[in-house]
Amino acid sequence: MAEAQQTLDQTLETKKQEAFDYVKLQLGEGIIDTELDASHYEAAYQRTIGTYRQRAENAVEESFVFLPVVSEVNEYTLPNEVTEVKDIYRQTSGGMGIGSGSDFEPFYASYMNSYLLGSARSGGLATYDFLMQNRETMGRLFGSEILFTWRPQDHRIILHRKLKTDETLVLHVYNYRPDDNLLNDTYAGPWIKDYAFAHVKLMLAEARGKFSQIAGPQGGTTMNADTLRSDAQAEMDKLEVELTLYNDGSAGLGFVIG
Repeated sequence: MAEAQQTLDQTLETKKQEAFDYVKLQLGEGIIDTELDASHYEAAYQRTIGTYRQRAENAVEESFVFLPVVSEVNEYTLPNEVTEVKDIYRQTSGGMGIGSGSDFEPFYASYMNSYLLGSARSGGLATYDFLMQNRETMGRLFGSEILFTWRPQDHRIILHRKLKTDETLVLHVYNYRPDDNLLNDTYAGPWIKDYAFAHVKLMLAEARGKFSQIAGPQGGTTMNADTLRSDAQAEMDKLEVELTLYNDGSAGLGFVIG
């Protein structure tokens, strides 16, 4: 686990450095001195990622996570990446002779009834449907559904009952896509790099705007703060409009009637 996390961290740092190099080359670094430190590029990156996560549907993905629960404990803290909990599922214990209790594995039964037992006669699919309805009814009666409250402000989930045994629940959640995943995205990656570039230009404009001119032997040099500021703001406005048009790969809301 530690080695896998280290590999992910290295991949993220590599992708971030590629984005920083893109911004530096766009600014002309190597030809001129841009008077920026590594912390400035990191700040621009964090601002960019924050803006994208706040405004883009493509920054979130749907997934399933496992939550080990302890007997008599009903409050748990989820990772910061989780933004919404959609539903909770209890794991089934059934199977054809390999499980415990009276639970039933529906997908195995679908195969048995549809293709083996019912292939030459009617009733295979009907038997599967009856068993599924029975399973849903038994689940409602005997606690397969768990009501909960999700508190996004502190990432806590509160189960509305205390389970009597230790078990592992399956959570259907929406979570932020990892940074390296966004940087690899065909549509989101270029957007992030361009927005970071615009934000770095805004930083330079703020710094150079402190002095309108620098004295020199040839009469001084006029700073380009106003030009940088207007260019950066125009580029940021353009990129933010692109998010509303779903040019970053977001799915959008589809058709809304009424």
